[in-house]
Amino acid sequence: MGFEITNKDFNKILESLKDEYKIYAPKRFYKRGRFSDTDLIRYDEIKTIEEIEYKEKSQYSPKEVIYPITQTLFYFNEDEFKESTVSEKKILIFLRSCDINGMRRLDTIFLENGPYKDVYYQRLREKVKFVLIECSESFDNCFCVSMNSNKADNYDIGIRFEDNKVTCEVKDDELKKIFEAFGDKVEFELDYVKENKFKVEVPNKDDLSVEFFNNKVWEEYSKRCIACGRCNTVCMTCSCFTTQDIAYEENPSSGERRRVWAGCHIDKFTNMAGGHEFRKDYGSRMRFKTMHKIYDYNKRFGENMCVGCGRCDDQCPQYISFAQCINKVSETLKKGEATNE
Repeated sequence: MGFEITNKDFNKILESLKDEYKIYAPKRFYKRGRFSDTDLIRYDEIKTIEEIEYKEKSQYSPKEVIYPITQTLFYFNEDEFKESTVSEKKILIFLRSCDINGMRRLDTIFLENGPYKDVYYQRLREKVKFVLIECSESFDNCFCVSMNSNKADNYDIGIRFEDNKVTCEVKDDELKKIFEAFGDKVEFELDYVKENKFKVEVPNKDDLSVEFFNNKVWEEYSKRCIACGRCNTVCMTCSCFTTQDIAYEENPSSGERRRVWAGCHIDKFTNMAGGHEFRKDYGSRMRFKTMHKIYDYNKRFGENMCVGCGRCDDQCPQYISFAQCINKVSETLKKGEATNE
């Protein structure tokens, strides 16, 4: 059972929610894209349904809503520190199945990966409710079906957009009361992507060995990758960060500590005290990322980290395909070429 609602009435619902919720959705920013005449689609607060860009894939994932690009952790002076605060409002995020599955991977990394939870992630994550955007046709470079992330059931509202109306399935009892006041009841079931244009064969993790780390398959990426880090920043499941202490100019004894996104492809990410640096060549960075997405994480948590959203392939300026990289690993293992010998 669902509700059919005109766009005009849906805007009334959004208006009624705004006092209690911050509402985020993919939004188009005109002439802010990679080139001067291209648009950027990324997540931002919205007030009306007309602001939601649901016909195209967002270039950035919704993770920045609860895991911001730069986030103040606490403020300090020479005597004390004070933890940063967040808005008391709850959060509503419009997103697709692959991104909901990606959120579960972030939950695992920040909340279940050791004895301590990341409190800065947790305090935002606890406020979130998901609005699942129906995604029945695959975009270019998506391979969500291969990564088993084309479906999701962990949502509070499921929504299908049409030109002048939406149809919604509302699971959350609190939100259902609002939708009942504006919508007509209809039979409704969300559709989902059943086949992508591009298929990926993930290798059996038991077939991978330490010897494969030295395979020549990685040499190609040493020549092509330029370490711009776009694949890391657009990835739904990349979660690495660095920390920076910012001293205020007016009083250098006070300031704030921030954490800022970082990534395995970006130069200086592995720099350590004493001048040590790991994975200097770009091929070894590709190897690290690939093994983390389809091997290490799976070995520990029982599913692949990559959700197949394809944003890394969309954004790479060198046209490096992560999906094809996974297939190359599978093909190489099938040929029995674990090493260079």
